[in-house]
Amino acid sequence: MKRTKSIVIGSGRLGASIAAMLSDQGKDVIIVDKEQASFRKLNETFSGYDVIGDATDMSVLENEASIHEADEVIITTDSDNVNLFIAHLCYYMYHVPHIYVRFTDNDKGVLVEKTNIQTIFPFVLSIDDFNEKREKVKK
Repeated sequence: MKRTKSIVIGSGRLGASIAAMLSDQGKDVIIVDKEQASFRKLNETFSGYDVIGDATDMSVLENEASIHEADEVIITTDSDNVNLFIAHLCYYMYHVPHIYVRFTDNDKGVLVEKTNIQTIFPFVLSIDDFNEKREKVKK
């Protein structure tokens, strides 16, 4: 079976923005969150599917989110520990080819070394973006 889906776990600002961007790019997107109200952050152009459920529950990943069809999973909940757990599930149990995980704590990155799991550190991204803007102004 060819893996074609993108799954975003966590519909906060980052997750909703990523899901909308992937949807706008024509990807088949499923976004998962425990709270129905979280999906209000999705913009009106989002054409994917939303799943209300706990992504730490393997039955939600398998039956609701179709994890076996996922080419990529982007994990953006507000809990580093939950994100790490789901990332490891995706890597070790479901063998998802592309996994991106958000961590608030920069030290958590060592827990996914030697895997194909890529880390997202919003703090680092913000600092890099700030420095890039500063450098442009100085020129």
